[in-house]
Amino acid sequence: MDALILSCGTGGGHDSAGKAVLEELKRRGHHAAMLNPYTLKSEKLSGGIDHTYISTVQHAPDAFGAVYKIGDLYRRLPFRSPVYFVNHAMDSVMQEYFAEHHTDIVLMPHLFPAEILTNMKLHGMQIPKTMFIATDYVCIPFTEETECDAYVIPAEDLKPEFVRKGIPEEKLYPLGIPTSSHFAAEGSSAQAKQRLGLDPDKNYILVAGGSMGGGKIEGTIAALCDHFSGRKDTELIVICGSNRALFQRLSEQAVPGLILIDHTDRMADYMRASRMFITKPGGLSSTEAAVRNVPIVHTAVIPGCESYNAKYFAGHGMSVWAQTTEEMICLAEQLLENDDVGERMIRCQRRRINPRAATDICDLAEKLVDQ
Repeated sequence: MDALILSCGTGGGHDSAGKAVLEELKRRGHHAAMLNPYTLKSEKLSGGIDHTYISTVQHAPDAFGAVYKIGDLYRRLPFRSPVYFVNHAMDSVMQEYFAEHHTDIVLMPHLFPAEILTNMKLHGMQIPKTMFIATDYVCIPFTEETECDAYVIPAEDLKPEFVRKGIPEEKLYPLGIPTSSHFAAEGSSAQAKQRLGLDPDKNYILVAGGSMGGGKIEGTIAALCDHFSGRKDTELIVICGSNRALFQRLSEQAVPGLILIDHTDRMADYMRASRMFITKPGGLSSTEAAVRNVPIVHTAVIPGCESYNAKYFAGHGMSVWAQTTEEMICLAEQLLENDDVGERMIRCQRRRINPRAATDICDLAEKLVDQ
């Protein structure tokens, strides 16, 4: 089978989901490639789209929330969105790619490529089988104006939401959000600490703002440092991701008991080594933590789909959602002092989250191509 994964760098979760599927496809011996479709037209265009999104999330998360709200209102109008029409310019570029590269199926963990292929389909162009993979626990704006052969969604109980927005129920497959096999791998906290060179006798609190270090993560870090600075048995591990400015500022402060990491491919180990994960509620990062079975404190929400992610996780007992800094500190203390709180959360994660989502998605891809 020849498979193509189309994603964009507007948030690391889309690419991480795509890479998880790519990993499984290659393990099965399929020919698979992953790319950002806008690079086929121009590296400058691709970089501009990604940079605009990342900059907004890092520096003006409330502005991103306002844009999301406008999109949610716009979808109620009886015509297609500007997102659909802007992506029409990519039709000829993708048509040329398919002419040069045999492709049986296209898997898309991002809305924009789904808009491109929908444009092509509606303009009479021949396209491969298509699969959209939702990476948030909500039907994001304009999903309903795409026309894919299959829609993979995070959970069965989200079906009514997608159907209400206009996705045909027979096309919905509640298989989960795909994560790398590293997150489902066996192993103890002690083993993870040893691999990372961490103190086996200390409690570690893992803090991140997604792959981009976005949201109001700096305020979260400051509050945690102030509260836990006097505790010799507890340290913070902060993952800054691609936010180099945040990494630089925190490095210059040289806060005791604070371990700073910029970008890492060892997130699964850091999660396993930690007593809890304090993070903004990205769909992919929250799913990775749930697959890894680490208690989650959601905070620093970027308004929009992340609000729905936090509501879904907290509503099903898979996380706690801290609405204020004081509440975050209180919840972190509870998780440190009472093992039962974290264990209840982990049991809920195991009941709700599919650690084999990438495997099940590849099973579905093979089935669609066989048909």
